[in-house]
Amino acid sequence: MFSKMFGNLEKKTGVKMEEVMKLAQSLNGANFKDEKTVRNVIKKVAKLANKPVSKEKEEMLVKAIITGKVPKDLADLEKMTKKKK
Repeated sequence: MFSKMFGNLEKKTGVKMEEVMKLAQSLNGANFKDEKTVRNVIKKVAKLANKPVSKEKEEMLVKAIITGKVPKDLADLEKMTKKKK
């Protein structure tokens, strides 16, 4: 079941699941209250997804993550990113 799901995600995003797992492991124990750590994570995810992140969006994400105002699900994340446009 998981291999099919991961395969579908790879096809849709173009991102290898091995890379996602490697990123996830590197985040284990990360301090998400530290601005430098959060900025590095945002840059890693953007690079992995091959998607640019504007300075404005980076600032919004950093502030939300550091203050604990992180969306609970994808619908909340979508609302958050569209609201700032």
